[in-house]
Amino acid sequence: MLDSATAGPFWLRDLAIARCVTDAMYFGAKKLNFYSLHAFVVMPNHVHLLITPRVPIFRITNGLKGVTARQANAILHRTGQHFWQDESFDHWVRNPAQFDRIRAYIESNPVSAGLATKPEAWPWSSAAQSNST
Repeated sequence: MLDSATAGPFWLRDLAIARCVTDAMYFGAKKLNFYSLHAFVVMPNHVHLLITPRVPIFRITNGLKGVTARQANAILHRTGQHFWQDESFDHWVRNPAQFDRIRAYIESNPVSAGLATKPEAWPWSSAAQSNST
């Protein structure tokens, strides 16, 4: 549903906002050690993450949403307004096959949405990041 949306805010299309979201995900994983980051994609209107948490999920989502909302709203010259939806959807991965399926789904999301011809062509994804290093 989110991939086919034609209305609503598409703030994550802004390269500076996409970069701040990506940077925040890496910061949470590498500097704060809150989680292992396995896969991600920043789409024009939503984000997917595949992580192994090391702290409670609410701490991760509140931290990511808080810091990125402040930065994105500053970029957009907005103050005191919601950036993210209040809710998040999370799902427990139960086995290696499911992990692989979810990782492929996340990294292929830009292709499925018609935004890229191959996963590594979408710059705001783990597929592209792993190719550039």
